[in-house]
Amino acid sequence: MTIDEITLNFSPSSLMLLNAILAIVMFSIAIDLKPDDFKRLGRNPRPVLTGLLSQFVVLPVLTFGLVLLTRPQPSIALGLILVAACPGGNISNFITHRAGGNAALSVSMTAVATVGAIFVTPLNIAFWGGLYGPTRAILQETAVDPVQIAITVTLMLILPLCLGVLLNLKRPDLTARLRRPLQILSFLIFVAFILLALMANWSFFLGYAGAVAALVVAHNALALSGGYLSATVAGLSPFDRRAVTIETGIQNSGLGLVLIFAFFGGLGGMAVVAAFWGIWHAISGLGLAAVMSRSVAAREVRA
Repeated sequence: MTIDEITLNFSPSSLMLLNAILAIVMFSIAIDLKPDDFKRLGRNPRPVLTGLLSQFVVLPVLTFGLVLLTRPQPSIALGLILVAACPGGNISNFITHRAGGNAALSVSMTAVATVGAIFVTPLNIAFWGGLYGPTRAILQETAVDPVQIAITVTLMLILPLCLGVLLNLKRPDLTARLRRPLQILSFLIFVAFILLALMANWSFFLGYAGAVAALVVAHNALALSGGYLSATVAGLSPFDRRAVTIETGIQNSGLGLVLIFAFFGGLGGMAVVAAFWGIWHAISGLGLAAVMSRSVAAREVRA
């Protein structure tokens, strides 16, 4: 049996649980935000616009080039395209802080990209997936509805984002107490969920992870490089450049898994790509943050 023929074990109740976890994760990010944060973006939009361009244009282009170069199995190719179409992941904010980057910019990019994902994510999946024959066939067979994807993104990400911003506006004392414990708890719950899902499909994962591991590592390296180059070309400061680099390289693979199980029936290659991304981008992001933070400390010592 090829990876394109595999459907992973994932019950409807598991999908609802994953939706709830991602909503909590998004809420934990949103309670860091205020309406004034978005007003400041209007006064200095270049860093955020650079990050959005890097995520939603540069990364999909690089991903399509990787697919054309390597010609992976169709479900793996569509998994790479789908992950590239997702907004930045929640742990990007934590990793940016560890890297000595602009954490406020990272949170703002996550929020704006999440709102933009309502429209851009389904369009990128349809556009780039439709350009490549083997993935176009999967899209035609599954009859993916961009409107339904937009509704899913809205309910799972935008609603908790709005609720978090509203709570921070009305009860900043409460959000100050909730912020750190909720961020840690939501991250641990998400990691635990991914590990449990992998255990439920361990034989499939062991048998086919090797087929996607090198591609995911290369894809993630392209994402980080694309973010760095985009920020450099835009003339951003090193402080902002670290945020854009990490935001581009840390994708919301949890959202990718929800879309895969909701609209693609848990198609094996796609699910393994998203699951491996969820593990690898945390490892690569934390490693890069350690390198960046050391370089920041070295510059401060020299100064």
